[in-house]
Amino acid sequence: MKVKRIVANIETHKIDEAKHFYQDVLGMHPIMDHAWLTTYGTNEKMTVQISFASQGGSDTPTPDLSIEVDDVDTALERVKNAGYPIEYGPADEPWEVRRFFVRDPFGKLVNILTHMPSQ
Repeated sequence: MKVKRIVANIETHKIDEAKHFYQDVLGMHPIMDHAWLTTYGTNEKMTVQISFASQGGSDTPTPDLSIEVDDVDTALERVKNAGYPIEYGPADEPWEVRRFFVRDPFGKLVNILTHMPSQ
């Protein structure tokens, strides 16, 4: 047996509010919509991963989700322009990621990051 995919599920009765943050701001698109459940995604192939943490690194709270993007500064600008307050960062971390934290419309702490080129 092999694990093919891991999907994050966020409980809410305001599913339509996900569109603004995950589609309009982050650029994901709906790949499944059953009215009671909408799944957003991209065409990118991803590695199956699940993390367990006692903190979020640099003594930050552990984020609920981590989303890797190709350009964290553009993502930061889009999030700010959409009116979402930044809770941490942007920060260049010693483990070679640049990231920031923001809360989605459902109160989930989202770590948006990009891997920096090795020096």
